[in-house]
Amino acid sequence: MSAQSLVVLMNGTMIGEVIRDRSGRSRFVYANAWRQQHNAIPLSLSMPLVRAEHPHAAIDAFMWGLLPDNEQTLTRWANRFHVSARNAFSLLSHIGEDCAGAVQFVPPERLDAVQVTAEEDIVWLSEADIGERLRALRNDPSATRRAGDHGQFSLAGAQPKTALLLRDGRWGVPAGRTPTTHILKPPSDAFDGHAENEHFCLTLARRLGLPAAYSEVRRFNGEAAIVVTRFDRIEHDGQLLRVHQEDFCQALAISPTRKYQNEGGPSPEAIVDALRTHSSAPARDVDTFIDALAFNWLIAGTDAHAKNYALLFGGGGRIRLAPLYDLGSALPYPSLRQDKLILAMKIGNTYRLRDIHRHHWEKLLRSAHVDVDAALTRITAMATALPDHASDLSRFMRSEGVGHPMLERLPSLLAMSAHDKLARLSRTDNSHDDA
Repeated sequence: MSAQSLVVLMNGTMIGEVIRDRSGRSRFVYANAWRQQHNAIPLSLSMPLVRAEHPHAAIDAFMWGLLPDNEQTLTRWANRFHVSARNAFSLLSHIGEDCAGAVQFVPPERLDAVQVTAEEDIVWLSEADIGERLRALRNDPSATRRAGDHGQFSLAGAQPKTALLLRDGRWGVPAGRTPTTHILKPPSDAFDGHAENEHFCLTLARRLGLPAAYSEVRRFNGEAAIVVTRFDRIEHDGQLLRVHQEDFCQALAISPTRKYQNEGGPSPEAIVDALRTHSSAPARDVDTFIDALAFNWLIAGTDAHAKNYALLFGGGGRIRLAPLYDLGSALPYPSLRQDKLILAMKIGNTYRLRDIHRHHWEKLLRSAHVDVDAALTRITAMATALPDHASDLSRFMRSEGVGHPMLERLPSLLAMSAHDKLARLSRTDNSHDDA
């Protein structure tokens, strides 16, 4: 097998190439012209611009971070495109034209087509079309696009999802240089009401002062979905642009198969260190990250692993913690043993939700070199405010026509959780055993 390559674009500009050698290993090489630009940003913090070339470990972790965490989806894509399901390079050569962040991974022969922006590259969809696509996606998580669609995309995560463009009230499947603007996720059969759950938790986070993605629950020809506005897309001078982002597994060159801390993934301390080193507003972003950890503790957000925290790259070398996304509470689901729930990241010496007390937070905060009293004051204030905000939000959503039986239970469950956590925060002794 001869060497193969994928051109890596950032908003239509070539920033480098991924080259796969005869042995099947990849390396990433920055374009000299990109490295010399005064406003150039790296593909990843794990691949700084000071080095022109980066080895397999870094680029492979980054590419896998762009792909779904769903073996069924990867296998079906592999069968459809006649490639290996275990080869990120080969998969992205078919579905890498619209990814998280500003990057596109494009085979050289597709380069001219992808760099064009044309209205005819958008396939406009009716409400019935979208409903049909959502139904297909519920039954087959790999059905992110139809066979005849020119525009392909890839998004990480285990949930089935698709991405569409919203322009002037019309939904469409874009291709070429035009990016998608919204992520649509149908309900999960395993967790009934998850779309409403996620929308509630994202909105609740914003009401408590945390930056979080904007969402709504919509029905398309009878099919419900949470519709999330992409924060990695902006409009500038009438042009829709991609904004680069990467999650913390990508930033630290860690495979997404190790996204949970107990499987070797990033710890809160590692993320705090990365924010202190690279953020343009490190103190603010560290506080926000600590508050996000606390929010997930309060709501039993058990899936807040390192891939669910990300960095946004702006002009002039600015880097900031991205808004929160993929929030959800495990509390409404009786099938999840509440006494067995664990967080994705360790607080102090324990992951187990029921075992986390004030001294665990103190241990984490000291380890991360964060002001203990200031952080605990913020966490206590959040726990105190949460029940009223959850109750008000529930009434608001009902008035907006967002309804699901799960939403009848969630506010009271969140209130009980917050009251329990407040009691734990008020205890100053260290008599509890760490799990």
